[in-house]
Amino acid sequence: MANYEEAPLSSRPKTLDPNEYFNVTKETRRVEAEKAALRASLKRQYLQQLNNPHRKELIEDPALTRWVHARASIYPYFRPSYKTSILGLMFGVVPLFALYALFKTDRDRKEEKIKNGTLDRKFSISS
Repeated sequence: MANYEEAPLSSRPKTLDPNEYFNVTKETRRVEAEKAALRASLKRQYLQQLNNPHRKELIEDPALTRWVHARASIYPYFRPSYKTSILGLMFGVVPLFALYALFKTDRDRKEEKIKNGTLDRKFSISS
């Protein structure tokens, strides 16, 4: 096997990793070959449909169909987790309480100044 020097920011490709390449059983190689053959036939079929000059119908891409369905039906398949709960709190609940606290303290401070007579009220139509 040729001496392969790894790039600093990427890992060694699977085909050049001796542990992955030499220690593979015949069954694993057969399964990988079957998967590659299936992918190649699907790709060939899709490209034939795509490049057909006499095509009248739309080409259905199953991967795109699955992606669109997954994007359209998020809620039936949503599972709450720790990460989604934290994100929901951070972007849903915390901003509401923060804005409430900000407006409340500003209003209370302004009201206190009005009661003490220290607020300099300038004439303004907008506020």
